Amino acid sequence: MDLLLWITVGFIVIGFVVLVSMKKSMERRVNLIIENEKNIESEQVSNKPVIWWITGATVWGLVSMNLVVRSFSVYM
Repeated sequence: MDLLLWITVGFIVIGFVVLVSMKKSMERRVNLIIENEKNIESEQVSNKPVIWWITGATVWGLVSMNLVVRSFSVYM
């Protein structure tokens, strides 16, 4: 197999595993942010990790699609 195919498969699989492993943590963080939004007196919880997680997932998806399209163009 060619190196591009290995890079594509590895990037997709590793990225998917990382996103799924972080999903539960991000759901808890979003729930905590929503709960703390109602309580004015409570300390603020940063929403930056959630935003970075969403940005990372989007970038991972775009790069994965680009790698798949490039793999098809090379092998077809």
